[in-house]
Amino acid sequence: QVQLVESGGGLVQPGGSLRLSCAASRIIYRTYIMGWYRQAPGKQRESVALITSGGTANYADSVKGRFTISKDNAKNTVYLQMDSLKPEDTAVYYCHVDFLGSRYDAWGQGTQVTVSS
Repeated sequence: QVQLVESGGGLVQPGGSLRLSCAASRIIYRTYIMGWYRQAPGKQRESVALITSGGTANYADSVKGRFTISKDNAKNTVYLQMDSLKPEDTAVYYCHVDFLGSRYDAWGQGTQVTVSS
């Protein structure tokens, strides 16, 4: 079993920044995709940013240019740097790992991000 522990959420003013972290207890397969998803009240969960084990990143159009996903392999941790935050970024953010070829995935517990004046 893989546990994902998230941190870094909170309340920030529009235009501000937050940095989310997600630490995996272990990596069980060499090829994987880690990502951040978010779900706002009354809305479906959506993909925000993904990064492969090889370091290739992909972003939703709504956050491209403002958010940056990265990872630290030594710490088994993925980060989401969120800049120029907007009220519409308000949501619960979840990290996720999909171990390709293993048919195993895991979700973090979620962390609240609120962007408001």
